[in-house]
Amino acid sequence: MRVHADRSFPPSSIPAGPRRGGDAGAEPRTGAGLTLLLTSAMAFSMLQLFLLGALGPMLVGELRLSRAMLGLTTTAGFGAAAVLSPVAGRVVDRVGPRRCLIALLWLVGVALALIASAPRYGVLLAAVAVGGVPQALANPATNKVILAVVPEARRGAVTGAKQSGVQLGAFAAGLPLAALAGGVGWRGAVWVAAALAVVAALWAVRGLPVDALPGGPARRAVRKPDGGEVSSAGSVVGWLLVFSLLLGAGIASVNTYLALFGAQRLGFAPTSASVLVAVLGLAGIAGRMGWSRAAGRPERAVVLPAVLAGGAVVAGLLLVAALRVPVLVWVSAVAVGVFAVAGNAVSMVVVIQRAAPGRAGRDSALVSAGFFAGFAVGPPAFGALVESSGYGPGWLLVAVEFAAACLVAAVWAVRERRRTGSGVRT
Repeated sequence: MRVHADRSFPPSSIPAGPRRGGDAGAEPRTGAGLTLLLTSAMAFSMLQLFLLGALGPMLVGELRLSRAMLGLTTTAGFGAAAVLSPVAGRVVDRVGPRRCLIALLWLVGVALALIASAPRYGVLLAAVAVGGVPQALANPATNKVILAVVPEARRGAVTGAKQSGVQLGAFAAGLPLAALAGGVGWRGAVWVAAALAVVAALWAVRGLPVDALPGGPARRAVRKPDGGEVSSAGSVVGWLLVFSLLLGAGIASVNTYLALFGAQRLGFAPTSASVLVAVLGLAGIAGRMGWSRAAGRPERAVVLPAVLAGGAVVAGLLLVAALRVPVLVWVSAVAVGVFAVAGNAVSMVVVIQRAAPGRAGRDSALVSAGFFAGFAVGPPAFGALVESSGYGPGWLLVAVEFAAACLVAAVWAVRERRRTGSGVRT
């Protein structure tokens, strides 16, 4: 299988750099600065989710929210992201990733400012829904940049680095911003996050390559030599969409309720409970970077989603066990980051490897739509179950969601290996 570059930028906009081994067809290398910018965009795109989770104990007290109401805030954001993702993918393919990434960061600043100033629950829900727009843009835009300017051999590593930005956001919410909230209140901490998003938007204006002009290389269709590869890519997107939906439902429940679980059920102080989110974030950074690098080889990428979802099942069961042995909650936070969170990054590597020419934005958006749909339905279902039956059944539901994702990924991996014979050819 040949992986095609997605030329979203004109040649003059691509950073110059040494070529590999004198290969005239090799792509230019991307700089560390661009990778850091893409990582930051991913971090800001989902920062509101982690802030709501890490600061949940404070929000619940001030705004008088139930656990189910807290879960619905996640539904508002990710429901909007799931609905908008297919449209966002087409927008990225049409107008270019640079414009979309700059708009993403400005919208994050607006959404966080609205959250910080929300006087009541209804306004909070509306603000979080606004934050669904940058979530929908994030993966299509960043993946399209990678296909345009990153050498094929480095795409797995760069994808893992930028996907780890999401967990960098979790760390920022769970430690420095939560600690700041302890001194200036949760609203002050969210205002600081909004200001940082504006700074990142100004950085993106200067740091991203200029988009191709309408009608240029970004919009010309490229026909693959084997029409079967296109249909195969579409099939992969379908499997990954379902996998991402199930995985996202479990991850979102953990992100939203882990700190609240520590505070309400395990007796942690609110600030200490927020550190659980930071630990999950750090583990997710390591997991996403490590597993995405391993997934750079397509034959490994096929089997990794099932392996990682299997590890996530163990993490969910550890949360159930933490009800009796509280120290296990820390082990589970690490395991969720290393396995469950990394599974989403690996799915993005697979999308980049299999994307049809000119469709990287749309394919990424469709898989992201499944992930966001999982984020929309997981927390409210978890919250309702906890309200009626307690945290034990809630964490069992998370383990079941991860197990279902593992089954979907395993069936897809078997089908892929049968389709290609001994393995995935590169």
